[in-house]
Amino acid sequence: MKKLIPVLLFLCFVSYHFGYYLYYFSSHYQLEQSWQDKIYSEQTEGLEERLLEIPLSAPYMADQDEYQLTNTRFEKDGKYYRAIKQRYQKDMLQIVYVPDTARRTLESTVQKWISFLTEKDYPGKSENSTQLKIFIKDYVETPSFEIQWIVSSPYLQHQGFIFSTYKSPFFQLTTPPPQFA
Repeated sequence: MKKLIPVLLFLCFVSYHFGYYLYYFSSHYQLEQSWQDKIYSEQTEGLEERLLEIPLSAPYMADQDEYQLTNTRFEKDGKYYRAIKQRYQKDMLQIVYVPDTARRTLESTVQKWISFLTEKDYPGKSENSTQLKIFIKDYVETPSFEIQWIVSSPYLQHQGFIFSTYKSPFFQLTTPPPQFA
């Protein structure tokens, strides 16, 4: 009995401090499954559908007459959306998306939970705000994808499209070519 009480207290401590991990991942999984069931069974009636057109010039890409089903989540202007259909037509990627209110609710619930737990540890908002942000980032899921802009180096100049796997078509060999006798 004496060994059982510390184990129970430890489980209570762990569930109090890290229970939102279990809550977040189980709710996230349930949310993804419900969207997958809705989209692929084509039960999208009653959803507020919006159209997003992205200019995309892809060579040898044929125009599509019908939309393809997709299940992609994204964030735009601080709001969560779910792309449900897409097609490529006339150098435009047309995406039909709907607001993902369940995802917004899940994210705000977890962030409130984390801030409630860490509020007692960091009472000063101005002095410890950076420490709080560093602490919270360990508990909030990072975005699934990020767009990274590639800046070309100033010393590399490309003259047209080169069908080579090398970075530069001009070889910088420091040794002379071999001479055969």
